Amino acid sequence: MTTPRKAPSFELIAINGPTGQLECLRLPSALEHTVGIVLVAHPNPTEGGTFNNKIVHTLAKTLSRLGYIAYCPNLRGVGHSAGAFENGVGEVDDMAAVLAFARAENPTLTRLTLAGFSFGTFVQSQLRQRLSDDEVEGMILIGPAVSRHNFPPVPNHSTLLIHGEEDEVISLATVLNWARPQSLPVVVFPGVGHYFHGKLTQLADWINKEWRNRS
Repeated sequence: MTTPRKAPSFELIAINGPTGQLECLRLPSALEHTVGIVLVAHPNPTEGGTFNNKIVHTLAKTLSRLGYIAYCPNLRGVGHSAGAFENGVGEVDDMAAVLAFARAENPTLTRLTLAGFSFGTFVQSQLRQRLSDDEVEGMILIGPAVSRHNFPPVPNHSTLLIHGEEDEVISLATVLNWARPQSLPVVVFPGVGHYFHGKLTQLADWINKEWRNRS
């Protein structure tokens, strides 16, 4: 039986990426036993998105409480990470490097969740295309930026997609139009905008409810 321990703190680490070092926040499992790895991708850096985003931290902390070790990198050109912004093209290579690092650090962990917010969901959906079904247990996509990028399809049986009804950046209608051909369910938070202001606790509770049976 896994038991909670003292809440862990984010640790700042450096990872060798394709264009140089990437700075990354690592959050250990809040349980004595670590069950898996979660990678969390931040929103658009041209609009201020970094690994310090509140939804990024909400994702990491929620999964940490379920026994995952979380890796939240600043992708190329963000913060002190090397390189320049590539609108999601080169960033997927950065995330792949973070995955390789995480696997090397945790060679016995086989369970992997890919999570992201806004622009970060585009990065993760591309990374998912590179991985086999038995490598990824699921995806958590918050406010996917489907109107800004050419998103590939994602597995409908293992993806949790959450969107705000009143999202002012990516309209709910656009997300539904993307999800519909994939038969991909969409969890809609009524009256909520893109950044889930005032609803982060509810967001964490919902993710915990959906993911806890996997841990």
